[in-house]
Amino acid sequence: MGYIQDNLMPNEKILFTARVHPAVFLPSVFSFIVSINFLAYALSTGSKDDVASGLLAGFLLLAAGGFFLYSIFLGIQALVILLTTEFAVTNKRVIAKRGLIRRHTLEILLPKVESISVHQNVLGRLLNFGTVTVTGTGGTRESFRAIVEPVEVRKKITLIVERYMQAYAQSEQQVASRRVGDG
Repeated sequence: MGYIQDNLMPNEKILFTARVHPAVFLPSVFSFIVSINFLAYALSTGSKDDVASGLLAGFLLLAAGGFFLYSIFLGIQALVILLTTEFAVTNKRVIAKRGLIRRHTLEILLPKVESISVHQNVLGRLLNFGTVTVTGTGGTRESFRAIVEPVEVRKKITLIVERYMQAYAQSEQQVASRRVGDG
């Protein structure tokens, strides 16, 4: 939790953290499987002695190499997402960060959180991950993809915001009753 720990205010405590699901590696795995299939088909086609088979095998080997390089690129991209995305709720605000070179951060004070929405596709429902979108007053909206247990994340954020608002309302009532008693 590097970014979040480094940017806590005095008396601020982390109440909840969310993490990215390993499903971010699925496109890389799929691309790798496609490259293996192209390679296997190219090797089986290349064993024939005609020119057309040789050309097809060469093309399939080229495609296999392209898909293999693409799977490596996707794997590195997924690893960066997994290692550089941070999401936490403290007793004062919602803090999130994503990105390595191009860093994007979100810090919304709890009273300014307007809504939290969750989007899950079929695969997300099956593997229990999805996109969590935090909307703040004034139109601030930020989405975080592939969050583990997104419905639970939404429930926990809502519960923390509600507890904060209740504590704030109670402290306001105490201040108002002291003013009436002093007056």
